[in-house]
Amino acid sequence: MKFRPTRPLAAHKIKVKPCYALSSTALVLVDMLWLPDDSSSHLDRLFSMPTFDSRQIHTIAERVLTAAGVSSADAEVVAIELRDANLVGHDSHGVIRLMQYVDQMEKGFIKPDGEFSVLRDEPSLAVVDGGFHFGQVVATKALEIGLIKARETGSATVVARNCNHVGRLGSYADTAARAGFCSMMCVNAPGPGGTAPFGGIERRLGTNPIAMSAPRGDVPIVLDMTTSATAEGKIRVALQKGEQLAEGLIIDCEGRPSCNPADLYGPPAGAILPLGGAMGFKGFGLSVMIDVFGGILSGSGIARTDLPPGANGLWMYFVDVERFLPRGEFDAQIKKYADYIKSAKRVPGCDEILLPGEIELRRRQVREQEGIPIPDGTWKLISELAAKLGVSLENL
Repeated sequence: MKFRPTRPLAAHKIKVKPCYALSSTALVLVDMLWLPDDSSSHLDRLFSMPTFDSRQIHTIAERVLTAAGVSSADAEVVAIELRDANLVGHDSHGVIRLMQYVDQMEKGFIKPDGEFSVLRDEPSLAVVDGGFHFGQVVATKALEIGLIKARETGSATVVARNCNHVGRLGSYADTAARAGFCSMMCVNAPGPGGTAPFGGIERRLGTNPIAMSAPRGDVPIVLDMTTSATAEGKIRVALQKGEQLAEGLIIDCEGRPSCNPADLYGPPAGAILPLGGAMGFKGFGLSVMIDVFGGILSGSGIARTDLPPGANGLWMYFVDVERFLPRGEFDAQIKKYADYIKSAKRVPGCDEILLPGEIELRRRQVREQEGIPIPDGTWKLISELAAKLGVSLENL
């Protein structure tokens, strides 16, 4: 574990600030990675946190999960997803989730011995029941089924019910793209959500993310976004860092705009706003349709009171590129399109236009070299959880 970088801050050469006009969530991530030259104080705070390499993050997750009663094979699946989420900068879906997962195991919501079953199996579709196992385990198996079916038939749809939090949805979309598929997928929150409908102040929806992907050499195009103004986990990260939020992300229990992450959790609890600000009816509309596809079609449900926050209904759709046109032709068109987008005249201060998924690759490259910083508050909670489970975090 490292507590300071081995090189002076000036040697990091983090000077450019690429543009990534996708969502407020993505822009926050850009600001965390690509900082202007006068950002040394921000970097000092960033690198004052305990920092681990990816192997150590994986080991932490695996030790905690196995001590909590998860099989070594399933703990490996979950640990990989948590580690990779931290690596690409989505700390909201990394090891910060360990406390949530163990708590939900203890309450019986996550069932590490839950049985995965296929309820309907047709050439181009499958309906699966995750048995309330870990969402990462369920989603990985659903992904494998979908890719096999899409390779055989050209396209395939897989839905999953009785599934817990799947983690970073873009991870599965990235895997599909690297295997030669275009994909679209979404998850809903069949239980209590944290997002208010457009015009409302009470929670009625999940953050309901959507991911889409397409092959593009070693850098697939991967859109991964919530239909809320931000992911709940990013607010949790801010709370554990002791930081304020950007404006326009949450409201307090009275519907007043707030930048205090504690106002989301209460008591009484506030709510996350739908994506879009004054045009939030667009994010709200997308979220409603995700409840239809991920919740109702999957059989996972909506507005359920018997599930905890974080349960997911899953919908996945895959298209085998080569069943529609030769792969070489597709790749040439993708390259032409990417070059065309990136050739646009840029606003002052923008040194590069990034396509969806590139910011995660950049962050991964940095963190593979410099390590993964974990907020002090998060590390304290992980350490307390490990002590409770009798897990040693020495000799990582």
